[in-house]
Amino acid sequence: MPILCKPSVRVPEHVITMEETLEFAERVHAGKPQLPLALRLIQNTGVRKRHIVQPIEETLRHPGFEERNRIYEVESKKRVPEVVEEALANAGVVAHDIDAIIYVSCTGFLMPSLTAWLINTMGFRSNTRQIPIAQLGCAAGGAAISRAHDFCTAYPEGNVLIVSCELCSLCYQPGDDGVGSLLSDGLFGDAVAAAVVRGSGGTGVALERNASYLIPNTEEWISYAVRSTGFHFQLDRRVPGTMEPLAPVLRDLATDHGWDIGALDFYIIHAGGPRILDDLSKYLGVDRTAFRHSWATLTEHGNIASAVVLDALRRLFEEAPPSPGATGVIAGFGPGITAEMAVGRWVVDTPTPRGESAFGPGRDFAYEAGRQATWTA
Repeated sequence: MPILCKPSVRVPEHVITMEETLEFAERVHAGKPQLPLALRLIQNTGVRKRHIVQPIEETLRHPGFEERNRIYEVESKKRVPEVVEEALANAGVVAHDIDAIIYVSCTGFLMPSLTAWLINTMGFRSNTRQIPIAQLGCAAGGAAISRAHDFCTAYPEGNVLIVSCELCSLCYQPGDDGVGSLLSDGLFGDAVAAAVVRGSGGTGVALERNASYLIPNTEEWISYAVRSTGFHFQLDRRVPGTMEPLAPVLRDLATDHGWDIGALDFYIIHAGGPRILDDLSKYLGVDRTAFRHSWATLTEHGNIASAVVLDALRRLFEEAPPSPGATGVIAGFGPGITAEMAVGRWVVDTPTPRGESAFGPGRDFAYEAGRQATWTA
């Protein structure tokens, strides 16, 4: 059964606090009619600080879309390898063991995807599958976990590396004065995260079922307007209320699996904002503290888009881990409005008996070589 192992997460060295965010907003957008409302909304996010790849003064100067995308490429190539190496080590595998790389990001554009660069520079096999996901926004973290689950179900001995690189500060638009844009400037932060889903073996969440759901006719509620200055984030004021229709979808996913969504042992939920978490806890009948890992991510890093679920999961690992067999759910929400969800149980790896292949019972290096040759075709 596919096992989602401990993620690795890094945030950049430049920090902007809530107080600094409000100060910059008041200065840059002074006199704008939407500013008072935006300041109140930013204060209500509960975000104490965020980490960004450049000092905020440089970000606010906005050198243009071309330069920002160049910075995205430089910063992603600088920051991703360390996170990948730690994620591989967490899972007890090496680059050569990986059969597919899922790369998720909605804050910069590269073609070929960063997956090609990773294969060429970090020792991954040339026949490693490349699965870049660029347009699911914050939901992409949940989608990556589910697609890795699907891959390992199809190839039970396969291993999938998930990489999330979200440099949200490179999408800040100082000239935008809408409430949604101003709120995003005070909510989103930067982060790089990675995790391995092993087809067999490992400690973490044994993925058992996944699902996707799109709320009809909401595709304009979260979107990018792509202009000469880059990606302009657009947020409809109805978005915070989307947990009411999505909570029954999560409940149905658990029910179809024979579980009660209100009685699980852990909840890894995308921290899009405080109302998202508060409403979901209310509609699912779950105590607010059950979402403590998501709250911690929001408070300490802000909304780090697709990396949120991986950071919240990392916190679960670093807390007293659940007991074997503990049940849980992982859910990401994003443009569409889309929900990407998975349920699974906590498992603890059993050490490989002496003399047995580390790849699993009956799996030796000759088998592995044959498998790689077959997948090259």
